[in-house]
Amino acid sequence: MTTNHRIALIPGDGIGAEVLPPAQQVLDVLGRRHGFSLSYTSYDWSCERYLREGAMMPADGIDQLRDKDAILLGAVGYPGVPDHVSLWGLLIPIRRSFRQYVNLRPIRVFEGIDSPVRGARPGEVDIVVVRENAEGEYSEIGGRLNQGTSEELAVQEAVFTRAGVTRIADYAFSLAARRRGKLTSATKSNGIIHTMPFWDELIAERAAEHPGVTWDQEHIDALAAKFVLDPARFDVVVASNLFGDILSDLAAAVAGSIGIAPAANLNPERDFPSMFEPVHGSAPDIVGQGIANPLGAIWSAAMMLDHLGHPAAAKDITDAIASVLAKTETRTPDLGGTATTAKFTDKLIELL
Repeated sequence: MTTNHRIALIPGDGIGAEVLPPAQQVLDVLGRRHGFSLSYTSYDWSCERYLREGAMMPADGIDQLRDKDAILLGAVGYPGVPDHVSLWGLLIPIRRSFRQYVNLRPIRVFEGIDSPVRGARPGEVDIVVVRENAEGEYSEIGGRLNQGTSEELAVQEAVFTRAGVTRIADYAFSLAARRRGKLTSATKSNGIIHTMPFWDELIAERAAEHPGVTWDQEHIDALAAKFVLDPARFDVVVASNLFGDILSDLAAAVAGSIGIAPAANLNPERDFPSMFEPVHGSAPDIVGQGIANPLGAIWSAAMMLDHLGHPAAAKDITDAIASVLAKTETRTPDLGGTATTAKFTDKLIELL
């Protein structure tokens, strides 16, 4: 019997609606090859919906997604809508309602892509940033007082729990054990006096349970410098919500283009659907020109297939991505070429 997966599509804003159709095309090709099918339900949840109706998604939005096997998202962000409105109105409620506490961001330097960093060579840089995705610096605890006066203040609390740090540490150590056996923990315990020493202590606790993994820790400022100076030394990097967010974008730039970078928001226990999205954002400056790079969405779709139990199909996609970059001159403008989104997608599917 053919396995059918129910996929929620949230194109969102900007180029999100331009990069999801190529991802669907690739998914359908792999489904026919590997004997599974995907049924899609599309949702118009976006900043444009917010401007029209006052909310990024309807009040029962989470319930509408609950029975899906996975969520594939395009991009969120729109001129005139503050970023905190779009993030807290859509992405964070989904991540937290569905306990997607692992944000997984792989970064590779592919043959055929020139990194802006001299030491970042193809085949040598292969990093996965494991970002804690449900607590940390991105908490809702805090507030503002005396707004509009000279005494105005804002308080933002970072929340780190034993359960939250332990589960992300265990996930990262287990991933490192399946890869090259190296883990780096991002910290700032020399300056942040409570939460970061707590983070360090718990990482060390969990390291004792994973003796096959070699690990170290780096202060976030030094780690950012080493991502540029010697990116090939890193394998798996585990970081808090804020640090992981920054490091993964930096690493994507080291790899040559943030347009390639994928992300997975995982509920490892599979009690709820996980969500997959490119990192690049809505790119309002190129919307409607047909030149958006679809690789971030396509690689995110590969991560979704792997999560759904189709690792061979996922590898077919990443192999095709490597081939289209190494063996052809077809490039979208962000990679120095002139190809349209459609032409680039056609070439990738041809290689598939």
